[in-house]
Amino acid sequence: MQSVYMDNAATSYPKAPGVGEAMADYITNVGCNISRGGYQSAYDAAALALETREQLCRLVHGPSARNVIFTPGATHSLNYLIKGLLKPGDRVVTSPMEHNAVLRPLTQLQAQGVELAFFDCDNTGTLQLETAADKLTGAAAVVLTHASNVCGTILPLKEIGALCAERGIIFLVDGAQSVGVVPVDMAEMHIDGLGFPGHKGLLGPQGIGGMVVTDALAARLTPLVAGGTGSVSHELVMPDFLPDRFEAGTLNLPGIYGLHAALTYLEEQGEALHGREAKLAGHLWARMKEFEGMGLRVVGVDDLTKRTGVVSVDFLHADNGEMSFRLEQEYGIQTRCGLHCAPTAHQTLGTFPQGTVRFSVGPFTSFESIDYVQDAVYRLLLETGRAS
Repeated sequence: MQSVYMDNAATSYPKAPGVGEAMADYITNVGCNISRGGYQSAYDAAALALETREQLCRLVHGPSARNVIFTPGATHSLNYLIKGLLKPGDRVVTSPMEHNAVLRPLTQLQAQGVELAFFDCDNTGTLQLETAADKLTGAAAVVLTHASNVCGTILPLKEIGALCAERGIIFLVDGAQSVGVVPVDMAEMHIDGLGFPGHKGLLGPQGIGGMVVTDALAARLTPLVAGGTGSVSHELVMPDFLPDRFEAGTLNLPGIYGLHAALTYLEEQGEALHGREAKLAGHLWARMKEFEGMGLRVVGVDDLTKRTGVVSVDFLHADNGEMSFRLEQEYGIQTRCGLHCAPTAHQTLGTFPQGTVRFSVGPFTSFESIDYVQDAVYRLLLETGRAS
């Protein structure tokens, strides 16, 4: 039996070549901290951390390398952005397509007096731009995912960002499903704060991610974590300069070394890697769409230019959890089943409470494995008595 990994939306696998080796090299041959030691290995490690910031800044067209803040991942970044900015009485607008990394912090703040409103989205996850401007009245901030982790639908960041810029509204973006997968341009999209993980589209390790903030936003954010930075140690308040203002404590240097290797690989591969992943995504979508009318529903938009490599399906005449289990047990196909930490997205898509079976490709997925997945799904549909 084959082993087919179809859960890249949760975490990429395999990682980029050299990631594991880079992390092991740090642990085995470097081992020191940065900003704390006056010796060469510490200076070398600091230089690599700076190079990683520069790589990330280039990737998302951020303001500068110093505006790149390392965090444990997208969830931490979004909490730092959301909770560091909003206060009781503020109005914030988001979408029903958000992951709980956005919705749970916002719900916590709502209980403290922050007003929460939602853009309109249709049952494909598409944000309705014709009503968007009206939702922004009185808003202090917008928090929006770039792409749905449930169905792969890409939301119109450029258009929403322009509306925010015209009105002086802070625009925060969850880039968990987009950074490293589709183009992200903070300047063009008018993004003030961007949170992202290292372990998904960037093909790096878990436990390392970051946020990129404009100078204007950084000045308004309250640092939620305070502590040592190795700089201005005589002061009992956090430094007022970046990135130190938001990087208290010891950084995840093994993770940064791994992320540096992944970003180096992505830069070397260029658009060819993204092009291949887009073709794989289209192939997977097309194969699953062949089963509509045969007991399977494919959720999300049909326009391939407006979706990522996430394809969620709903088995209409069988339990999705059972189908996901059988795909792995009988065919070695690893998927993600359930509500994907995004209950309101499933309510919008019409797949609540049953959830979906989610397939998600990465750049190392093969076209042959997608055809194998199609055959396995077809066989399961035959056994439910609905395919022919």
